[in-house]
Amino acid sequence: MQEHTFPTYFLSHGGGPWPFMKDQFGGRYDVLEASLQDIPRQIGARPKAVLVVTAHWEGPQFLVSASPRPGMIYDYSGFPPHTYQIQYPAPGAPELAAQVKQLLDAAGHPARLDHERGFDHGTFSALFPIYPQADVPLVQLSLKHGYDPLTHIEVGRALASLRRQGVLILGSGLSYHNLRQFGQAGAVASHQFDAWLRQTMALPPEQRLAQLLAWDQAPGARQAHPQEDHLLPLMVALGAAEQEAAHVAYHEEDFFGALAVTSFRFGATGGN
Repeated sequence: MQEHTFPTYFLSHGGGPWPFMKDQFGGRYDVLEASLQDIPRQIGARPKAVLVVTAHWEGPQFLVSASPRPGMIYDYSGFPPHTYQIQYPAPGAPELAAQVKQLLDAAGHPARLDHERGFDHGTFSALFPIYPQADVPLVQLSLKHGYDPLTHIEVGRALASLRRQGVLILGSGLSYHNLRQFGQAGAVASHQFDAWLRQTMALPPEQRLAQLLAWDQAPGARQAHPQEDHLLPLMVALGAAEQEAAHVAYHEEDFFGALAVTSFRFGATGGN
């Protein structure tokens, strides 16, 4: 039995295939990249697999990627030609995928295995700085239509035992995701919502949960998330470490010149 208990993370994963566009972006992503590169040190051990809850995949039920050799999904447009040739050849983990399905089925949230799904950019762009050798097996978990926050928290609860079995759970989204108001146009809403989110994460677990379940009442909430797909991975990551403290793992006040964005870690470092 793996005694090391991994923390969980909600990652604000940045835009598009940014780790593969440093010449174009300059230093815009340096702070985010450094925060991701520090995760192996923070968690204190090498995971046997990573489970990524991705904002870029959803279905009428929860879907779990089960291919042993996942391909690539270039789910973006308008980027340079080389970004449509990116490879992140991490292996899949079909046995973990089956276990995830079993845990969700048992918790009353039936899941389906998808044997074709490849890695979307919310997965490979976040994972490349963490494990650049692409040598840690990856499984992706979708969101569920309807975006019910409690459902996604309950899914996190159902997956919590994986943390003691060598699995690192990452929710990959973005704490501000309004592509129509990116940059200066979103400054006020992003700062309002980000301040609320960081204050909420610092509350005791019961209060934190109550606040999150009513997230759309927060200042700037619907401006920050007209559609909450990029916020829901946070619910799963928190649900899997519900009684543990949240720590800011990454924060910027001037992302794309104006936006406030944050990533969180739930649980202690070093497996404590």
